[in-house]
Amino acid sequence: MSSFNRRDFLRTSLLGGIAFAYTSPLSALVTEGPLPPIPSRVALTYGGDRADLAFRSLQFFSKEIREAIGNKLVVLKPNNVSTTIQLASTHAETLEGVLEFLKSIKKLKNAVIAESAASGATSDGYSNFGYISLAEKYGVRLIDLDQQKIEIVHVFDEKDFRPHPVRMSSMLLDRNSYLVSVARMKTHDRVVATLSLKNIVVGAPVKDLGFAFGSGRKPGTVNDKSIVHGSGFRAINYNLYVLARQLHPHLAVIDGFDGMEGNGPNNGTPVDHRICIAGTDWLAADRVGVELMGIDFAKVGYLNYCAQTNMGTADLNKIEILGESLAPHIRKYQLSKNIENQLVWMNPVKA
Repeated sequence: MSSFNRRDFLRTSLLGGIAFAYTSPLSALVTEGPLPPIPSRVALTYGGDRADLAFRSLQFFSKEIREAIGNKLVVLKPNNVSTTIQLASTHAETLEGVLEFLKSIKKLKNAVIAESAASGATSDGYSNFGYISLAEKYGVRLIDLDQQKIEIVHVFDEKDFRPHPVRMSSMLLDRNSYLVSVARMKTHDRVVATLSLKNIVVGAPVKDLGFAFGSGRKPGTVNDKSIVHGSGFRAINYNLYVLARQLHPHLAVIDGFDGMEGNGPNNGTPVDHRICIAGTDWLAADRVGVELMGIDFAKVGYLNYCAQTNMGTADLNKIEILGESLAPHIRKYQLSKNIENQLVWMNPVKA
């Protein structure tokens, strides 16, 4: 990551100064009658440097983010569904772009990187993906959520239609945490696509130390992430929706430099996309992400549920795209081979 520095970031970020122009008090003085609703804004950047893309996308929201953080703990939540497959997991360069941005708005001292890897030791992912040297460079802590305080939250399961307890990270549930979802753009084998929301919700359940899939698993260890999946396609969509009220990003950063298509979130293939999405309305950011992947939004159950209950903006006509235009960057991602099974959520349960 020696190919760029903060000066390079600042040199390529001239657009940041206009981010709040439309909220000028002068415009309010000359407008008669009630003002129309301000659309949600989502930034889209394109280029050849992953970290610079993240940095530039966040520049549009500098003032808003700085004010929202205040004195809160800034939790950068990567998506390390794997501790060995880089394409499936958040790249250190994306995190660097976010950290450099926080430095530019003087909020770096409040920041930590926190994760509970889907399987295996979280520390292995930190080591394998270059997070340790990154944390040292910026003076931020790396936190393993599996070793932190927890709270109990209940979710639905299709097997018995009863609530089941899940151990969740207190840090991610804490209202004094400002959650930044630093996600990868990927197709998914259960919910069609995974973007900023799912990274937070399924990252929050913790697992016992020593848990791993396969022969490396320590006997008697449990991973509570599987409980959130609810034993079926209907349940996981519903659980993501319900938990989104307590667990959602305050800031979404979605790395699509090289997205994943096909059998995600682990075993898909790369898409050379070279984009990054950012926004403070996480649903709007995920909606734009789905569009850029060429996916029919009607197929993504949990995001539709969130839209129907007004958790954010999902109407593209009400989302202002900052930076790049949307249409030139839309790609048609190949979906998981089990996509027809996933779409069972769209059909009523037969008696």
